Amino acid sequence: MPGGAGGDSGGAGCWQRTVRSGARRARAVARKPYWERPDSTYLVRRWPDLTAVCFGTVFFWLSLTPSLVPRPWLLQGVVGGITAAIGYGLGSIVATVGRALLRWRPGDRARARLWQAYWVLGLVLTVWLIAESDHSQRRLRELQGLAPSMAWHTPVIMLVAVLLWALFLLAARGIRLGARRLTRALHRFVPLPLAIGLGLALSALIVTVGLRDVVFQRGVIDLADRIAYATNGGTKDGIHPPTSPLVSGGPGSLLRWADLGFQGRNFAGSTPSKEQITKYTGRPAKDPVRVYVSASAPEAFSSRDPFEAKARLAVEELERTGAFDRDVLAIAGTTGTGWVNADISEPLEYMHDGNTAIVAVQYSYLPSWVSFLVDKERAAQATRRLVDAVLAKWSALPEDDRPKLVVTGESLGGFAIESSFDGVDDLLARTDGALIVGTPNFAPMSREIRDRRDAGSPVWRPLYDGGRNVRFAQFPERDLERPGPDAPWGHPRVVYLQNASDPVVWWSSDLFLHRPQWLDSPLGPDITPAIRWFPVVTFWQTSVDMAVSYGVEAPHGHRYGVGPVDGWAAVVPRVGWTGVDTGRLRRHMEERVAPY
Repeated sequence: MPGGAGGDSGGAGCWQRTVRSGARRARAVARKPYWERPDSTYLVRRWPDLTAVCFGTVFFWLSLTPSLVPRPWLLQGVVGGITAAIGYGLGSIVATVGRALLRWRPGDRARARLWQAYWVLGLVLTVWLIAESDHSQRRLRELQGLAPSMAWHTPVIMLVAVLLWALFLLAARGIRLGARRLTRALHRFVPLPLAIGLGLALSALIVTVGLRDVVFQRGVIDLADRIAYATNGGTKDGIHPPTSPLVSGGPGSLLRWADLGFQGRNFAGSTPSKEQITKYTGRPAKDPVRVYVSASAPEAFSSRDPFEAKARLAVEELERTGAFDRDVLAIAGTTGTGWVNADISEPLEYMHDGNTAIVAVQYSYLPSWVSFLVDKERAAQATRRLVDAVLAKWSALPEDDRPKLVVTGESLGGFAIESSFDGVDDLLARTDGALIVGTPNFAPMSREIRDRRDAGSPVWRPLYDGGRNVRFAQFPERDLERPGPDAPWGHPRVVYLQNASDPVVWWSSDLFLHRPQWLDSPLGPDITPAIRWFPVVTFWQTSVDMAVSYGVEAPHGHRYGVGPVDGWAAVVPRVGWTGVDTGRLRRHMEERVAPY
């Protein structure tokens, strides 16, 4: 018993000593809530600058403001960390310049008080602002037709942001340490001012080349290329070689099924049959024509001009299938992977009882974000060659004995189509209409239209020349009626499907320093009034929005759903086509299972 009692007493004493020791440490940290480096040679292992931390924290707070589409908590942490790192860098510059000009540094007591204030106010405000951001994200989800429930993990957002910020900070300090050592090495051979200049220049060159050529080109791009190449060689489950001779890869085709690539096989292998179309329409139908020339077509590799070879092969395939005898011939621009949206191609075929032909050329198999960075001009060149080749053949036919010629494209495919013409007037003069969906901000024709839009119309729904030939829509059923039933709506017609909340449409490097027009009043119908523009911050927010732009339902973000039904009904309807027919086809497209 005594031994047991003594043991209990000793255990209690040990616990009390631990508590007292912890309390002393806590008081010491509270009195001095920062770590002082032993000497100035500690470039990497040193406490962050308070001014820079305040800048970084404010930038993090700004990143919590809502943007175009709702963001998952993980991506909020990522954008917060990147934005905080940018703010810290700017704050470091301000602090360095300020100390040089004022020649003043706070004493230990003042520095401790400032850090104490930061830890208390910064933590409280950060938690409160993340909670407010949670409410804003919920309201934005409701505005865009998503379920309001959303897990907004405050501690995890803070942890992800801090970890990412710390990684950027350590990388920057590592680069600075390397630059200092390089300067010292150079100083052995040249005067100090020259050594500093050479050291900074060589360090900048090494970092630039390393990031661009090693990390980006040989790392990110090569990895994406290998993955995309492997995918391009596969075939989606449920997609089979066509039995129709009117489809590329089918019997008698000039193109082998094996050479069509992943997206080409999707496009060709999902062509609706005349029986499927008749079952829906109740009218006699034809098997549609679909022509697709892939990036890996052997004929392209044997030519000095692969784009010209592809275009020539596409026209030969169109001639073989009798495409120029159809009611409608559509040229489709493809995205980076070569994708043609079935929600664009199928409505045209059902609307015209299969008496249609659609032709597309693949310029790349890379994902769209990679194509945007490295293949953008290839998209324009390949599609322009196709458009020119088809137009040359089509224009040579008797005017009363040739199909209506229309063009279409979504996202990068829309950019490729726009780049194939010398402006709106050229498009209207050379075609019978166009349906263009969700074009990127850099697309030349849509930018021309927005810049020359009628006074008073917002940039997200521009009115061009009174809506005489060109109209924009997010909700096509009502938007295409603007500017009113009595306004002339001539032919040919160009319909743009453009969501006000589509970050692909609005992303631009200009967001770094310039407030965009899409934030002017009135805001788009699915844009939250809480949205604000901040230099640098809005750029990163919109960049992240592009990554999650498919996480919403149409017509929001980069999703356009069955909007092409109304678009085709406006551009090139079948004779006798009515609004009732449009509504019925819209419902059919919503209910059917998309083929790919």
